[in-house]
Amino acid sequence: MIKRHRLVVVAGVIHRNGHILIGQRQKGDSHELKWEFPGGKVEHGESASDALQRELEEELCIQAHIGPELIRYDYDYPKRTPILLIFHSVTEFNGEPRGAAFEQIRWETRERLPDYDFLDGDIDFVRRIANGEF
Repeated sequence: MIKRHRLVVVAGVIHRNGHILIGQRQKGDSHELKWEFPGGKVEHGESASDALQRELEEELCIQAHIGPELIRYDYDYPKRTPILLIFHSVTEFNGEPRGAAFEQIRWETRERLPDYDFLDGDIDFVRRIANGEF
């Protein structure tokens, strides 16, 4: 169980054929049109992996096998509740991802990820992925 001292957000780094799946937030959402890794908030009583499995089914219509945790860190957006970001690797899933909750989704190489306008909380992680750390 995750301690609820902050808003806990979990995201999946979904791999397929040398590419990583990213999604663009919809117009009208907070941080509209920013890019992110699919995922969402961990609900009370959920583990991070259970939350990610639920979120990927809701957002992408896939049934994912949640792999190991890659990294976790705190991030503070100005004038917002502080968040704990947890990233998991996802290399196995059933179904073809559909961007049900996104403006658009894309499969991209890790090297090209920094070319996208990611959420501020993801930028350092994106650079590290692009450099091959994960």
